[in-house]
Amino acid sequence: MRAEIDALFASDHDLVKVIEDVARLGARLIIQTAVEAEVDAFLGRALYQRAAAVTADVSGGEESPVRPGYRNGHCPTTVKTTSGPITIARPKLRGTTEKFASRLFGTGITRTHALEALVIASFVRGLSTRDVEGTLADALGPEAALSKSTVSTICQAIVAEYDAWCRRDLAAVELDYLFLDASHFKMHDGQRAEPILAAWGITTAGRPVFVGLAVAGSESTDGWHDFLTDLVARGLRPPLLIVSDGAPGLISAAEQVLAPSLRQRCLVPRARNVLAKGSASDKAEVKAAYWQIFDLTEMGDDVMPGQQLVDWVQQRIDAFAETWAARYPAAVKCLLSDRQSLTTYLRFPTEHHKRVRHSNFIERTFGETRRRVKVIGRFPGETSCVSLVWAVLDRAARVRRGFTTTSNGLRILHDLRRALLHPPAQLHQTDDPALAPVTEAA
Repeated sequence: MRAEIDALFASDHDLVKVIEDVARLGARLIIQTAVEAEVDAFLGRALYQRAAAVTADVSGGEESPVRPGYRNGHCPTTVKTTSGPITIARPKLRGTTEKFASRLFGTGITRTHALEALVIASFVRGLSTRDVEGTLADALGPEAALSKSTVSTICQAIVAEYDAWCRRDLAAVELDYLFLDASHFKMHDGQRAEPILAAWGITTAGRPVFVGLAVAGSESTDGWHDFLTDLVARGLRPPLLIVSDGAPGLISAAEQVLAPSLRQRCLVPRARNVLAKGSASDKAEVKAAYWQIFDLTEMGDDVMPGQQLVDWVQQRIDAFAETWAARYPAAVKCLLSDRQSLTTYLRFPTEHHKRVRHSNFIERTFGETRRRVKVIGRFPGETSCVSLVWAVLDRAARVRRGFTTTSNGLRILHDLRRALLHPPAQLHQTDDPALAPVTEAA
């Protein structure tokens, strides 16, 4: 089932369809794991483990917990959920002195109105023991609640995997591009939605990598500063380019913690900001004019990244402002604020332009996560929320298409890396400003 989930994310299908299929597979996975753990507890031994071997390990004169009997295949059982029916392989036993009755299925559960919560939990597979017990009890009734040991068995592996991921060393991760974004989720009863901060990147080898994830009290400078500082403390080096929205706290923290890196403001939310300040009747025209600013098709195949291209697009921004300033001054003012960060990506290889001028990957995945959360209103707690977001982003990032770079693009990235991250040291002190190193601001 885990292989099927990974295969779905690796497919070229629409992300919405993939998420729905993964939801059903995830529900199958957690229920199947739970019922197999019930059989292990009932027989007193794991699959393929002999009763004699288990009995020999029992010491201290205590009665052996091993029961007579053995597994005898499975029979299909269908459970209907709001995401569609799922089929579980229900274990069959023979040679037992007492009848096995699953507390998960009872005598034959086929439908539950609360199983959508279990579908959410199947994404997570990392809730606390109490959270999973409560989720299963709500979905299947108190009589179907699992024992703490069974729930712990289900959750232990994924919790360990997530905890290790949060502490892993990042010294070997060298990035060309770092994408930062946040999304808000309700995690505590009666409280406002709180942000989860996420970071993913593209390595110098062109491969995608999910870098970091953390819950924050707010998207303040302190929240983002702590998040980025933790990544740096674990060995992450500054990337060439940071791609983000215009959140002031994020921008301030990035400029403090990752000072050598250039910054690109995501063009998509800036387009929304501009369009929100115009009338509906002109929305289509203004939108077309906005995206025309960044359209380089008329330049053909001879586009050369660099300052000259940046200046050319900045002239287009001036032309847009001149056209619309009289009718929509607020929209023009919005566009002109922080205008330099809208064109930073033009310094980078042209084959990367359409993918580094926005952070749509994280935004779209966050959107799918929020859509599923609406079913239950809020998460059972912070652990379940961050685990869900991690599970979705981690699998999606693992199969995310990497970046292909031409020989000319590699040269551009090399030159940028040398200028930004490894500037030549000045051998002799001088008072002549003409001989001083050229900074990025210059």
